[in-house]
Amino acid sequence: MTATPLRDDNRDTYRYFGNPIYEYSLRQGIEDGFLAPYRVHRVITEWDAAGWRPSRGDLDRYGREIPDDEYRTQDFERVVALRARTQAIAKHLSGFLRKTDRYAKTIVFCVDQEHAAEMRQALVALNQDMVAQHPDYICRVTADEGEIGRAHLGRFQDVDTRTPTILTTSQLLTTGVDAPTCKNVVLARVVGSMSEFKQIIGRGTRVRDDYGKLWFNILDYTGSATRLFADPAFDGDPARLTEEELDAAGETIGVTEIPQPGAEPEPEPAPPEVVEPPGGERRKFYFDGGQVEIAAHLVYELDPSGAQLRVVRYTDYAAESVRSLFPTSKALREAWRDAARRSEIVQRLAERGISFDQLAEAAGQPEADPFDLICHLAFNAPLRTRRERARELRARAPDIFTKYGAEGRAILEELLEKYAAHGEAEFVLPDVLKVPPISNHGQVADIIRLFGGPEQLRAAVAELQEQLYAA
Repeated sequence: MTATPLRDDNRDTYRYFGNPIYEYSLRQGIEDGFLAPYRVHRVITEWDAAGWRPSRGDLDRYGREIPDDEYRTQDFERVVALRARTQAIAKHLSGFLRKTDRYAKTIVFCVDQEHAAEMRQALVALNQDMVAQHPDYICRVTADEGEIGRAHLGRFQDVDTRTPTILTTSQLLTTGVDAPTCKNVVLARVVGSMSEFKQIIGRGTRVRDDYGKLWFNILDYTGSATRLFADPAFDGDPARLTEEELDAAGETIGVTEIPQPGAEPEPEPAPPEVVEPPGGERRKFYFDGGQVEIAAHLVYELDPSGAQLRVVRYTDYAAESVRSLFPTSKALREAWRDAARRSEIVQRLAERGISFDQLAEAAGQPEADPFDLICHLAFNAPLRTRRERARELRARAPDIFTKYGAEGRAILEELLEKYAAHGEAEFVLPDVLKVPPISNHGQVADIIRLFGGPEQLRAAVAELQEQLYAA
């Protein structure tokens, strides 16, 4: 049994054991719910996009002149270490975690142990608030750490511990590490072979629905993921080595070698030659100057065939996900009006990696109601802000504010205003009763009595929400 499909670097294993008797693809595992689906984020720095060339006379941190050459992604951290690039990657990753989940377990694969240390330092500097609360929030786990590193890894793998949250590593964690709650696999180094790539991706494919781990991200800062995903054999049928002919008794009477079209891929490019400085003191140059920004952030997903990646905008991805759940805006509205079904829709979209806060930011519509936003993106419906929807409700259904006396009406009006300003989270009971201006009406028990009891209060808020989304 193996998790690695047939490739040139494991061909001898398949030749020894023979053809598989059963094959189960990554795509099929995802569709069956056994493996976590994913999205690939290709993030490109200016230096990765255009290359980097030192200026005449540029010296590294040890006073050595850097040889004049055009350095590309495969050279970075092997021939020349660029501190500004490492910091740019760390800054983007930190921002990504702030927008998604700062406690999402994350593994960052670096070029070597030294690069893993530099990356950890850059991440620590950008996440001082989290490190102050949890000194082990970001850890390096490489061969140099020994038992300490294994202890960090053990806590990272424990589903019931929040830290360490981010591990920086080089080769140590590519195989044999079961991290069920790992949500982000980060490539800060070029991955040369398909086998190693699949092993790395395997760190994120575990599913733990009891801990909210239903999907994961691949953040690729080198282009390795998008290049290797494009391999036609990535998720297709494994190439066969031989074809066996059996007699009626099931005995092998002939074996034929079957040449496969394209089965012999072009050899992987050799690692770049390392330029040794005079005296062999250090194996690469260290450039601490310059500034670099992120040039592009592209999001990819698998096409329907499961063999290729396609670029997809976050808004388009969200629209497709909504249409896969509801064929029309009318069907979506009917479900959204019910609070329980609305929560189910939000959860199902979250399982597909869709956050309404991120979606509003990507669409440039921070004031839009989530329902209007997804209807607009999926069905080209008119887009309204939360305040416009609240204003329309006051004009269309004024009676719902007059059932509970003057003070009850004031509370419902304030609740609607809080929704218009901040969104649906303001409807959560009893939390919203504890903050101004609603808390000015008294203790939670006093406010409940104004409505005749807890059930009546919940019914009033439910009716307010239902009417908010009435046709």
